[in-house]
Amino acid sequence: MPPLSQDSARVAFSGRLLMLGFGIIGQGILPLIFRHIELPRDRISILAADAAGRELAEAEGLAFEQLALTPENCAGELAARLGPGDALLNLSVDVSSASLVEICNGLGALYVDTSNEPWLSEFVAEGATSSERSNYAFRARTLAIRERVPPGGPTAVLNHGANPGLVNHFVKQALLDIARDQGEVRAAPAERMGWARLARDLGVKAIHIAERDCQISEIPREPGVFANTWSIEGFISESLQPAELGWGTHEKTFPEDGGRHDFGSGCAIYLERPGALTLVRSWTPKEGPFHGFLITHDESISLAEYLTLEEGGEVVYRPTCHFAYHPADDAKLSIMESAGRNWATPDATRIMMDDIVDGMDELGVLLMGPRAGAYWYGSQLSIQEARRLAPHNNATSLQVAAGALGALVWAIENPDRGLVEPEELDHARVLEVAEPYLQPLIGVTTDWTPLQDRGQLFDEDTDEADPWQFKNIRVL
Repeated sequence: MPPLSQDSARVAFSGRLLMLGFGIIGQGILPLIFRHIELPRDRISILAADAAGRELAEAEGLAFEQLALTPENCAGELAARLGPGDALLNLSVDVSSASLVEICNGLGALYVDTSNEPWLSEFVAEGATSSERSNYAFRARTLAIRERVPPGGPTAVLNHGANPGLVNHFVKQALLDIARDQGEVRAAPAERMGWARLARDLGVKAIHIAERDCQISEIPREPGVFANTWSIEGFISESLQPAELGWGTHEKTFPEDGGRHDFGSGCAIYLERPGALTLVRSWTPKEGPFHGFLITHDESISLAEYLTLEEGGEVVYRPTCHFAYHPADDAKLSIMESAGRNWATPDATRIMMDDIVDGMDELGVLLMGPRAGAYWYGSQLSIQEARRLAPHNNATSLQVAAGALGALVWAIENPDRGLVEPEELDHARVLEVAEPYLQPLIGVTTDWTPLQDRGQLFDEDTDEADPWQFKNIRVL
C-alpha cells in the first residue's frame, strides 16, 4: 500500500480485536487495520461461519476459527473471546446485531458493524408482516437496547460501512457545501436540530443515496450464476425485504401500495413489494440519469428521523430519503434472474474481484430541492485506484472497508458513547480517516430532475409543479 502521510489517521489500541465474519469486507479491511491501528497481530483473531479467507488470515499470522454463532451459543462464545477494553468488528450476516450489542455491553467491549442484522429466524419468521420484516422494525428493536443499559457504556456503532455509514456523513458535508455555494457559509451544527434546520432552510426536499456500480468482469456471466461485487447473501437478503423510504413532509400523494408503521416515530414507510422489484429515477455525475432499485437501507430511516423538525408536537419538516441502486451490470442481471426464478437459491455464486477489468463504483448522495436544483456529493473510486490503495479489494469493498475503519477508529477514540448511529459520530473525523480510500471525492451541482425528457412517449401522471415528489421519482 502507499506509505502513510504525516497527517493520516493512526490510533493505538490496547485491547484485543475480534473480527466476526471474514468474507469480502473482512478481507478488504484487514490491510487498513494493519495500517491505521497500532495493534500486534497476536491480538487480532477471526471467527467465521465458513472457511473462506482462512488461507489469507493464517498467511497474515492471525488466529482463525470456523464457528457459526447462534442464539444459543452466542453469549458463551463471545465471553470466551472478549473482555473489558476489547472490540468486536461484526462483518457477518444473519447474526443479530441487537444480541451482539447487549453481549458486548455486558462484557465491557466496543462494538462496530456495517449492517444492523436480525437472526435469520427473525427475518424469515412465518406469518411476519411487511412492517415486521422491515429495517424500520429491526432498527427499533436494536435501539431499544438504550432503555435497558445505562448511558455512557462501551461504544457500539451500528450500520457503519459505506451505506449506511459514509453516506450519512456525505449528507452533512453536502449540506455545508450547498450553504457555501448559496453564500451562507456556516460552521457545522453541533447537534441534530441544527442539521435539520440547515436542511430545511436550504430547501432540501428529497435525498437519494445514489449509487451506480459500473465495474465489469472479463468473465461472462453464465445463467444460474449470481455475480456481485460485494456480499451475495447480503444483497439477496435486503432485496427480498419490502422497499422502504423515509417519508417527507412535502409529499402530496401517498403510494397506493404503501404502508405506515403503527409504532415508533413514523419517519418512514414501506411498499408492499420487494426492493429488487421497485425502480426509481436518480442521477450521478458520471452515469447521468438512471433507474435504480429502491433497496431498503437503514440510512433511509435514520437520516429521515435525524433531519426531522417538530413544532408543537407536529412534524413540520422532513425530507424523503431512500436508496437508488444500480449494481454492477452482472449483479443486476443476477438479481433479476433470481427474482424470475421465484428467489430460488442460485446454482453458483461468484464475487467479482480479480476478474474486474474496468469501471468504478460511483457512490454518493443526491440532495434535491435547493435553489440550484440538485447536488451530488460522493466517491468515484475506480477499480484501478482501489487496487493501488489496498490489496484484497475492488472499488465497492474498499468503500465499505473505509467506512468500517472510520467507525472503528472513532470508537477507539470515543470508547464510552454507548449505542450510536452514524449521524451521532463526528462526520469530519470519520471522513478524515476514510477519504484517502474514496478518491476522487467530489461535489457536483446539476439541473437534472426526474421529469427531464419525459412525457414524449407516454401520458404519465406527474406533478410538474414539484418535480421532487416521490410519484415523479418512482418508475415501478
